[in-house]
Amino acid sequence: MARVMRRLLKQVKPGVSGEQLNRAALALFFDYGVEPAFLGHQGFPAALCVSKNNVVVHGLPDSQPLNSGDILSLDLGLKYQGYCLDMAFSVIVGKKAAAPVRAVKFLQAGQNALQEAIKMAKPGNTFGDLSATMQKIIESAGFMVVRNLCGHGIGQDLHEEPQILNFGLAGEGEVLREGMVICLEPMLTMGDWKIKKSADGFGYETSDGSLACHFEHTIAITKKGPLVLTK
Repeated sequence: MARVMRRLLKQVKPGVSGEQLNRAALALFFDYGVEPAFLGHQGFPAALCVSKNNVVVHGLPDSQPLNSGDILSLDLGLKYQGYCLDMAFSVIVGKKAAAPVRAVKFLQAGQNALQEAIKMAKPGNTFGDLSATMQKIIESAGFMVVRNLCGHGIGQDLHEEPQILNFGLAGEGEVLREGMVICLEPMLTMGDWKIKKSADGFGYETSDGSLACHFEHTIAITKKGPLVLTK
C-alpha cells in the first residue's frame, strides 16, 4: 500500500490529470497482485480518489490537468486475501518552496494531527482521546475540523464500525482494545468546516469554497502499541 502511494506521489506534477493518476494506480495494483477496494464501491468508478483544493474527500479523477500550487489529496483502498487497507495523503502540486506559507502549515497540521493520534492508539485509551488530540492540533494551528465525515473501523469490509470522529472530548467513547484495526483520517479546512456534495455525485467539498486536505493511515491496536499497516 505504502509503495503504491509513494509511486503515485512521485507522478504528481503540474500538467498531470487525475485520470492519469487513476490509471497508474490500477497498473500498480495489478503489478502487486492486489484488488482495488474503491473500484465499484457504492458505485465509485475509479480505483483512486483524487480530491483537489476545495474537495475534502472522494473526488472523482478527471481529465483536468493539475496546476502548480494545487492542494491534492490522494486516497487509496485495496483488498488483499480478503482484508482491506485504506490510506490517504495530501501534497502541494509543484515546488513546495514556492507554495504559500499558510498552505505548507495547513498540510503540516493535518500530518501532525494524524501522527499524534496514532501515538494515542493503544489499549486502554478511548476513541475520544484520539478525536480530541486531532481536534486540538488542527484548531491550534488555526484551521477547522470537518465534522460531517469521520474515520472508521476496517477489516473484511472497507468501512466498519466504529465511526471515529476527528473532534471530541478526551476520555469519552469506546475503549480501544488489542486486535482492533481502525482508520484514522483527519480532514481539515482553511475556512468553515461545513461541506456539501460535489457536482460529480461522489466527492464532498467545502461549502464556502475554502481549501481542504486529508490524511489517513490504517492502524492495528496491539499490546505493544499502535502498528501502522500502511506505513
